[in-house]
Amino acid sequence: MTDLDEMAIRPATEEDLPAIVAMLADDPLGATRESPDGLTPYIAAFKHLADAPHQHVVVAVRGDHVVGTLQLTVVPGLSRKGATRSIIEGVRVHADERGRGLGTRLIQWAVDRSLRENCQLVQLTSDATRTDAHRFYERLGFTASHVGFKLSL
Repeated sequence: MTDLDEMAIRPATEEDLPAIVAMLADDPLGATRESPDGLTPYIAAFKHLADAPHQHVVVAVRGDHVVGTLQLTVVPGLSRKGATRSIIEGVRVHADERGRGLGTRLIQWAVDRSLRENCQLVQLTSDATRTDAHRFYERLGFTASHVGFKLSL
């Protein structure tokens, strides 16, 4: 049995939020924009996501510990002949678990779920400064095909 055999991926619950937010904050970018000590906005956002049928927030758990997370959004569209696509967001793996295949397993879960949702395309964005993440996604078959733009409101 491998370490990954001892890990399960399941829908996130509100009780998982402290661990999820801690992972979101555990890097130089997240440290400037996340607030693990103030969960109120995360609870409100989670409730909104939990009520949306095309939103999937999942956690990877080992025993009683949340060790990874991601959000998958399924988006129907008109382009590409009416193709449905999925968007992977907020991929995080606990610092103690990195380099052991958990990120690959989370992304594979998202791709498999996307296939079950009849998606024709899976897409994600990664901050331009996250070069290690870019190499990881490219190893999994993703192509850096677009330039992303954001407008803070």
